[in-house]
Amino acid sequence: MSKVKIGTVQMSCVADKATNLRKATEEIKLAANKGAQIVCLQELFTSLYFCDEEDYDNFALAEAIPGPSTDTLCAVAKEHGVVIIASLFEKRAQGLYHNTTAVIDADGSYLGKYRKMHIPDDPGFYEKFYFTPGDLGYKVFKTKYATIGVLICWDQWYPEAARLTALKGAEILFYPTAIGWATTQDETTNVEQYNAWQTIQRSHAVANGIPVVSINRVGQEAGIRFWGGSFISNPFGSLLYKASHDKEETEVTEVDLGQSDYYRSHWPFLRDRRIDSYAPITKRFIDEDE
Repeated sequence: MSKVKIGTVQMSCVADKATNLRKATEEIKLAANKGAQIVCLQELFTSLYFCDEEDYDNFALAEAIPGPSTDTLCAVAKEHGVVIIASLFEKRAQGLYHNTTAVIDADGSYLGKYRKMHIPDDPGFYEKFYFTPGDLGYKVFKTKYATIGVLICWDQWYPEAARLTALKGAEILFYPTAIGWATTQDETTNVEQYNAWQTIQRSHAVANGIPVVSINRVGQEAGIRFWGGSFISNPFGSLLYKASHDKEETEVTEVDLGQSDYYRSHWPFLRDRRIDSYAPITKRFIDEDE
């Protein structure tokens, strides 16, 4: 299938998990009614962004994957014939947690999950307190409408993650995200940070010749104003869609997967790669770890 309609759900969240899940399912249905075939939700959409503080009580928000939330979403996917990409707080075992995204196919079947590999630890983003780095490697999922790659938020800053996922056969890269501005920052800093965030992801589209879809949340939570700005880039970095910085938006955008062949043929960054030339750097890092 060359052309795929992508639904993006940019929303604010509240403390109650059931309310957030109900809201997300309604937005998925809205996107499906607009023609969406794949719908992506933002990072950790069933709760407030709890990583703004280190609080042991927040571990109670975690759940098994597959589990209650994926059961609900599988039913929605089957009813409306849409693929759903859902970012959740996973309890893998007693005392072991991951920042995880589940992928559900259009027939309602659970296809699998990706566990976030890069975990930040910044003021207001204390994710290392909660999440163990992913152990499943980079993943692609063969859905009804496309073979998709899923990475999560902080993974956005690392070109290696995008490249490895693309080399596994991803036709689209999805980034569920929760990122925002400190409420104490000036506007110049805000603009610079958002531009860097968007630029690095558009560069992944260019370097790998595939569309990139990035979904962020909006609204103020504690000292963070989530900046929204969800967007979709074509395989050469051109914006097909960009959401506002302060509004909830559920939109559907058509993406032409056939463009990848054109851009990869004319700008052969994948064909010209020299993985062997990276060996000295890779070996140095391995030696330092030992």
